[in-house]
Amino acid sequence: MPNPVVVGLSGNFNRPSKTRLLVTNTVNRISRQYGLAAEIYDLIDLGDSLGSARHVSELSSEAGKILDRIIAADILVVGTPTYKGSYAGLFKHFVDLLEPLALKGKPVVLTATGGSDRHALIVEHQLRPLFGFFMAHTLPTGVFAVDRDFLNHEIISEHIHARIDQAVEEARPFIGQSVAVTTLSATG
Repeated sequence: MPNPVVVGLSGNFNRPSKTRLLVTNTVNRISRQYGLAAEIYDLIDLGDSLGSARHVSELSSEAGKILDRIIAADILVVGTPTYKGSYAGLFKHFVDLLEPLALKGKPVVLTATGGSDRHALIVEHQLRPLFGFFMAHTLPTGVFAVDRDFLNHEIISEHIHARIDQAVEEARPFIGQSVAVTTLSATG
């Protein structure tokens, strides 16, 4: 029986990044809390084929494998930096390559980072509708962090830690379902 997996996708093309740090922190907490395997990717892992791909078949084999891992995840954590009030363009381009039902019913934790509080509604006004289109089950608590929430590649804000803890707790019912489904299919 394969171990259920939580997959993180950081919509950033830089490494290190605050977005990847936020996604990684959230993925690791879910992994530890529920005993799930963890995988984390960002746009740089998708390689050069992403920018020119107009269809999934035009992605490199490595990028295609990552897309498959995202679709197969038992729970997904996504994050994006905020640019001019919205998600990163290449992040959106990658999401545009997904089939409309690829994430149907999948539990998704939404996270974002920004330079100021002016972007705080990106989770509610940009990410939630985007993943709603795919009929994903976005968890109620999104996490938005700004520059002051980080220091030396660590999250230092208790408020952000509390938001992540809340999102991790909201994942509980979905983790149990995916483990039960995996167990049934392995024994049935």
